Amino acid sequence: MKKWLILLCCWLPLMGHASDVLTLDWIDLVPEQERQQFNSNSMPVLDHNSAAVKQSMIGKVRTELNGSKVKIPGFVIPLEGDDKAVTEFLLVPYFGACIHVPPPPPNQIIYVKFEKGAPIQQLWDVVYVVGTLQTQHISHDMAEVGYLLEGTALEEYDDM
Repeated sequence: MKKWLILLCCWLPLMGHASDVLTLDWIDLVPEQERQQFNSNSMPVLDHNSAAVKQSMIGKVRTELNGSKVKIPGFVIPLEGDDKAVTEFLLVPYFGACIHVPPPPPNQIIYVKFEKGAPIQQLWDVVYVVGTLQTQHISHDMAEVGYLLEGTALEEYDDM
């Protein structure tokens, strides 16, 4: 009996850590010293008067988030899949990002790989994506990306 009690005491704390998911907002992906580049709505400050409409490459990723289990809300831009499910997509902080130019900086775009496929009907509004975040640069035709997320779940967005 004593062995079971010791085993239980050692095992329970590990269970709590396994289910810990860090809920992030988009500004959390930006290093603290660079957050002045974003407005009060966590949107990048863009110069629309410039002749060039290129993606801003200013900004770093937060390497300390590498390997974290996270949950983050965003809009989906489908990349791979079929008419029933999307297996790879860009997650962006605001509607139209990457479709309208310029796209957000790389630290405000997440490349999501969702092996089991995300149902198409869930992707038109804001959704939460849950998974393991990696700090990884990905060059895509639509934009340069600073994060990769191995998605494990989609959840309905609740802004409360």
